[in-house]
Order: sequence, then C-alpha cells, then structure tokens
Amino acid sequence: MVVMVVMAGLPGTGKSAVAGGVGAALGIPVVSVDPIESAILSAGIDADQPTGLAAYLVAETIAESVIAGGGGVVIDAVNAVEPAREQWLKLAARCGIAIRFVEVVCSDVGVHRVRLEARGRQLAHIAEPTWHAVEQSLDEWEAWTGETGSLPRITVDSVNPLPVLVEQVIAFVRS
Repeated sequence: MVVMVVMAGLPGTGKSAVAGGVGAALGIPVVSVDPIESAILSAGIDADQPTGLAAYLVAETIAESVIAGGGGVVIDAVNAVEPAREQWLKLAARCGIAIRFVEVVCSDVGVHRVRLEARGRQLAHIAEPTWHAVEQSLDEWEAWTGETGSLPRITVDSVNPLPVLVEQVIAFVRS
C-alpha cells in the first residue's frame, strides 16, 4: 500500500522523531518542511517573504515526485491550520493514494518545554522557537474540521517512549 503519513503538532512535541521512526519502519522517506525553509533562506530569499508557504509547496512537489515513483512518504510539518492539512489531502487525492494524519502532542507541559529548550536542529537561518512562541501558536492552532476533520487520525502523546509511539502509528497506518 502506498501511503502518505502526514504529521502535525506544535514545535518540540517530538513529531520529527516520530516521523523519522515511522519512515524508517515503513522504509519510506521523510520530507520535512523546516530544513526546506532553511535552504530557501540560505539561498538569499528575504525572511520577510512567505518562505514558510514556499517550503510547504516545495515539500509537496518533492512528495508528489516520490509518490509518482511508486513510493510512500512521511510529511513532517506543523500543519497547524486547515489549509495546510487540506494541501496534503488534495495531493493524496490527486495521486490516488491513502493518507493518514498523525497528531503528536505532549501532555506534560514541563517535558514539552524542556524538549523545546534543549533541542538544537542546526538549521541555518531558522531560530529555534521560544516557549513563549509555542504558547502563542496554541492560539493559532485550528481545530480539525472540514474534510480533514472527518478523516481518521491518530493522536499520540510523546510522553510515551518513542518505540511505543512508532508502533502505535504503524498499526494505525496499516489499519
């Protein structure tokens, strides 16, 4: 089964770690939006331009190419708003493949904050978000409504060990 697994979650919840584990377990690539945005900025595009949107569009193009070659893909992105989630839904429909949404949360605020403040992804031109920025982004997080709200989705809590999370997601993807 060719599938697109679409991650969603606030920065620092562990979604990239889960995405990497799922990609490795399924033998499919992970397309991550943040390194793409970093590359766009490294090319000299001004940060006041819509580089985040551009990164999502580049990720979509890469994912479509992988799918056209017969493979599945994991999309690693915040996907905080309905239009972003719909982008992946439309791609899956266009390519005629299954799609599974995976929302990663961290129910322990202290653990979430420590993870966020300890990470260092070494992405040129992209500063790690502060805890204050993550708290503010909660206000911008859109509920799962519309077409994506009616699709099956799994929510995993990253206070659990990574192997457990990956197993949960793999079981969901294969169901």
